Amino acid sequence: MLKRIRRYLQRFQSVLWCREAIMAVRGVGRKFRGGVVSLRTAGTAKGHVLISYNNEGFLFKQRGEPIPISHPSYYKGMVMAQTFLDLGYDVDAIHCENQRFIPWKPYDVVVDVRFNLQRLKPYLPDRCIKIFHCDTAQAVFQNVAEMNRMLAFQQRKGITVPANRLETPHLGIDHAHYLTTCGNEFTINTYAYSGKPMFRLPSITQTTWPWFEDKDFEACRHRFLWYGSRGMVHKGLDLVLEAFVQLPDCHLTAVGPVENEPEFAAAYRRELFHTPNIRYVGWLDKSGDEFHKILEQSIAHVFLSCSEAGAAAVIETMAAGLIPMVTYEASVDVEDYGVLVKDTSIEHIMQEIRAIAQMPGNELRRRSRNAWETAAAKHRPEHFEHAYRTTIETILARHGK
Repeated sequence: MLKRIRRYLQRFQSVLWCREAIMAVRGVGRKFRGGVVSLRTAGTAKGHVLISYNNEGFLFKQRGEPIPISHPSYYKGMVMAQTFLDLGYDVDAIHCENQRFIPWKPYDVVVDVRFNLQRLKPYLPDRCIKIFHCDTAQAVFQNVAEMNRMLAFQQRKGITVPANRLETPHLGIDHAHYLTTCGNEFTINTYAYSGKPMFRLPSITQTTWPWFEDKDFEACRHRFLWYGSRGMVHKGLDLVLEAFVQLPDCHLTAVGPVENEPEFAAAYRRELFHTPNIRYVGWLDKSGDEFHKILEQSIAHVFLSCSEAGAAAVIETMAAGLIPMVTYEASVDVEDYGVLVKDTSIEHIMQEIRAIAQMPGNELRRRSRNAWETAAAKHRPEHFEHAYRTTIETILARHGK
């Protein structure tokens, strides 16, 4: 896939700006992220496609830098473009936060994840197929879920922390013909009100770990991981910390950018830095040795988010054999190997953690192995590539394209 993209990048050009200008504007503020990557299909194009997602993977490649694996959107944006190129379309790729782009050609298909679908509708021909990729739960639902978590935090701690995952509601869903998502039933249900056809795509893990054949399940049965990006209250780190403080026989390693949320870090300074059975290590390179060691020594990933569209962090740790302990709202299928935490009271969380710690070693190994095999069988990049190609072919066929 990346080799083919590289060939197309040889024909890379900026349509509105020269190449040097594209490189320069990457330092401009968050609301612009300017630049258009234009990619041409082999032969005569059937039409034109605009992808408004994350085009920065192309820019990294153009400079000869590795594509970051810190977030799957870099890779997914490139796969989306490659899919349409392979189907015979020329592709323009912009960043979804580029609010200045105005179409200068009649697009046959537009794919968006935020505000450009509604913003650009007056410039699009009636025949244009509009696809919205839902990389969060529906915005109104997500905002209510986060505010409920913040309210509960406020009542427990007597302080307020800033919101970190609120989404500005948009009308992309209203203008779209089709929806796609990497979330499961939970995420899909938050969009059911729209009545739009929705296609499910697999979440992906871009890091491959071998099966830890020599993993000592007796030694790691009491060792747990919390791993997530911004939005500590949204993703339930507060609940996990309050549970482990009361579980001195169990150990928690917390991996995430907590220091970027100083109010949260101050509220949990004792738990994060002065509790013997809790270790905070900050954000780590997930391909690095330290993260690898943590995965090898841990039994489960406790991730109690209130709203996701397929929690990528959980898929990543499943690929290393960690047992997923998640809320329904994490939007990850855990089948018979994971734990669905249905009650996020501190007492119930403690019960679920104790239950894992007390399981027989052969049961822990079975669950761990099944999680690892599921990630390998369903969540590799090639699975997303195949599913996205099939989805787009289905959509085009429905429209007679």
